[in-house]
Amino acid sequence: MFSTVLIANRGEIALRIARTCRELGIRTVAVCSDSDRDSMVARFADESVCIGPSEARRSYLNPAALVTAALQVGADAVHPGYGFLSEDPDFAEICQDAGLTFIGPTPSVLARLGDKAEARNIARAAGLPVLPGSSRPLATLAQARSLAAEVGYPVILKAVAGGGGRGMRVVRDPRDMAREYAQARAGAQTAFGDSRVYLEKFLENARHIEVQILGDGLGKVIHLGERDCSVQRRRQKLVEETPAPGLSRELAERICSAAVRAAKAVGYAGAGTYEFLVDDEDGFHAMEVNCRIQVEHPVTEMVTGIDLVREQLHVAAGYGLSLRQQDVVPRGVAIECRVNAEDPRRGFLPTPGTVRQFVPPAGPFVRVDTHGEPGMRVTPDYDPLLAKVAVWAPDRRQAMARADRALEEFHVEGPGVCTTRDFLREVLGHPVYRAAKHTTALIDEMNVLQPGGAGFDRRANPAPVIRERSAEH
Repeated sequence: MFSTVLIANRGEIALRIARTCRELGIRTVAVCSDSDRDSMVARFADESVCIGPSEARRSYLNPAALVTAALQVGADAVHPGYGFLSEDPDFAEICQDAGLTFIGPTPSVLARLGDKAEARNIARAAGLPVLPGSSRPLATLAQARSLAAEVGYPVILKAVAGGGGRGMRVVRDPRDMAREYAQARAGAQTAFGDSRVYLEKFLENARHIEVQILGDGLGKVIHLGERDCSVQRRRQKLVEETPAPGLSRELAERICSAAVRAAKAVGYAGAGTYEFLVDDEDGFHAMEVNCRIQVEHPVTEMVTGIDLVREQLHVAAGYGLSLRQQDVVPRGVAIECRVNAEDPRRGFLPTPGTVRQFVPPAGPFVRVDTHGEPGMRVTPDYDPLLAKVAVWAPDRRQAMARADRALEEFHVEGPGVCTTRDFLREVLGHPVYRAAKHTTALIDEMNVLQPGGAGFDRRANPAPVIRERSAEH
């Protein structure tokens, strides 16, 4: 096993990685920007190194600074967490060239699956169903218009190098294509430094289902079940759940088997997530692959009892998988809610400020992954995630009640700081969510993101019509 791991990330995921390393007797080194010098993870790790100013591109997105820090402290491995450089094949290769083990897939696999258009081709070759759309990046606006006419509106434009729900534009009318195509390319360039986009058919009322997989890089792959991530704002997740409610076990098994088949086809190593859209007739379509630990991994850990970071380290150290498929026996239901420093009443605008009071929930079967504490400064430089509140229960009814109770106990206060806590409670209590009839359109239907919308007051937002589905509950 490794002697020293440099954690090339910040916040709750850096702290979560450091904790598993400590349990394994691995020395950890945290990196920090100027604004994170006194962060919880900087104090928890065995050592911390300041790698630059607050601006992410000069610190957490600076490969040279990260690799230099790793070599200076004698690290033999780098764990990238999620976001930042976690799926960057160039960073993985730089680590490799410097004699450092990158805890994740190989650079070549990252490059192939990181190109979302290429990932669609790989999935198709492995026999997975994909939505009609591009087989390669769009070269011109004329090509986008021609393909959209062939596929049929609405369509969605996506960044080839995209991830995390960013770099996407839905086009419902041919007259809007020129504007949306230009904005999609500009947004992709800003977010990922790569302006290339591709196109696929947009499903209006789909379920977002993802499968957690683990591979050893030598052809052995197992899955740890599926998660429902359909509660989203601007295609970014807010509530995640496993097992996926309202999905028949037969359909769930077919989706999980498809993910394993696709991962084997590329010789996947480490933890990864295969993402799918499920339509209202229970057809499923491969969408993309996230080649890293996921924000929502706690729900999978809670129902399986498997430490995913431990497995990542085990595979990266050359020991292969410590599990067989039959060792994965999920129990109960887990739900995770992302508490962000955002104001739902203002279109989920970030709310930077200084946290004066930070009281996370506790109690049986409640897990809070967080880097928050009193005195913490929420800056606009980074993702607004403050904490992930995850709960476990024997069944979904109890899990929803426990999640609501935990959120009710969670108190975050400070000048300028607003959170999504109350909105998340509204989602948990919404009749469509409770009936497991929700799709990726739920938050739009709640009228939160509409200009001048009524916010999330149920009195102003009667529940939308529940669409019947044939799947079991």
